[in-house]
Amino acid sequence: MAIMNKISRICIVMLLAVLLLPVESSAQSRRDKEQTYVLEQPYEVTKITPPQGKKIKNVILMIGDGMSLMHVYSAWTANRGKLFLDNCQAVGLSKTYCADKLITDSGAGGTAIATGRKTNYHSVGVDTQGRPLKSLVDLAAAKGKSTGIAVTCRLWDATPADFCCHNKDRDAEAEIVADYVNCSVDYVFGGGAKLFENREDGRDLFKELRDKGFQTPRSWDELAGIKSGKVFAVPYPVDTPLPAERGDLLARASLKGIELLDRNKNGFFMMIEGSQLDDYGHFNDLDLLMQETHDFDRTIGAIYEWAAKDGETLVVVTADHETGGLTLIDGDLAEGRIVCKFSTGGHSGVMVPVYAFGPGAEEFTGIFENTAIFDKIKKLLDL
Repeated sequence: MAIMNKISRICIVMLLAVLLLPVESSAQSRRDKEQTYVLEQPYEVTKITPPQGKKIKNVILMIGDGMSLMHVYSAWTANRGKLFLDNCQAVGLSKTYCADKLITDSGAGGTAIATGRKTNYHSVGVDTQGRPLKSLVDLAAAKGKSTGIAVTCRLWDATPADFCCHNKDRDAEAEIVADYVNCSVDYVFGGGAKLFENREDGRDLFKELRDKGFQTPRSWDELAGIKSGKVFAVPYPVDTPLPAERGDLLARASLKGIELLDRNKNGFFMMIEGSQLDDYGHFNDLDLLMQETHDFDRTIGAIYEWAAKDGETLVVVTADHETGGLTLIDGDLAEGRIVCKFSTGGHSGVMVPVYAFGPGAEEFTGIFENTAIFDKIKKLLDL
C-alpha cells in the first residue's frame, strides 16, 4: 500500500508538471522572442518653458511603475523622437535596492520614495521592524498643505499604499485598503472598489470615508461635477481600463485633483502613478507597455503645462524600479518602429531615472539613493 501511495504521489507531481509546463514555456518563449511595435499615430509634443521663479509652493511626484531609461527611450523612438518628458530641466539616477534584497519591488521601492527609509521587500509604509512610517502625504498634511493621489491601478496595490497605508506584507490587501480611512489624504482617484465594500469583515469603507467628510463618487461624471471638498473616487472594481479604452483618464483625474487641492493657499503635495507599466512589463507585452508609457508621457505633458502656468510647482518624475528587463535591440526612428526583447517576467536591478521640472529642479541631478527623493522634496517644501 505504501508503495502504491508513493507511486500515486509521483504521478500527481508528474501530471502537475506537465500541466504547468506549457504556461512556463509560453512565458519563456515570449521573453526569448523579439517583439516589434509601431506607433501608427504619433502625438504632437509641444515645448513647455519652465517657470523662472524660485518659490516652491506645490510638489507633484509622478511615478512610472517599473519605468527605466529603456522604456523612455523606446517610447521616444516610437513617437518619432519626441516626448513631453524631454521638457524637464534636470535628470538624475536613483539606486533602487531595498533593505533585505538587491532587486526591490514596488512595496519597498515606493516606501523609500514616500518615507525616506529603506525597508524590507514586500513591505508598504513600514520600517524593517514593521513599524509605521510617516510619508510625504502625512508631513505635507501636518504642514497645512492639501494632499492627493491619482493612479491607474487598484488602491491596494503597493505604490499608492506606500503613501497612505502600513503593512509588512503588500499581499494583505483587505487590511491595507482599510488604512485609507485614517490617511491624511484629501483627494484619491484609483481602482479597487471591490475591497471597499461587501467585505468579509462587514465594514463599508465608503461609508466610513463619507463619515469622515469625503465625497465618494463612483463614476467620472460624478467626480467631474465636484467643485470643492475632500474626494475619494473609486470608479472601478479593480484596475482602471486598458490605455486604449480609458483615453486620457489619468490626465483628467490628475488635473481634477490639482484643481481641488490648489484651493489651499498653503499649497499641496500630490502623487500620480502610471501604474500599469509594471503590469505590462511583467506580462512582457510590448504593445500594451508602450501604450501605457505614452499615456503616462501625455499625462506628464498636461502636468508640466499646468505647472508652467502656476509658476510655483515642482514636478518630479521617476520610477520605483525596472520591470521586464526591457532591451531595445533594433528599430527605425523615422518609422516609429521599435524591436525589443524582455529578459525577465520580474523586476531587474538597474538604476532608474529621475526627471525634474520647475523651481528646485537643480536639486535632482547626480546619482543618489531612492530615499533621497523624499529628503529633497521634504527640504524643498520645508516639511
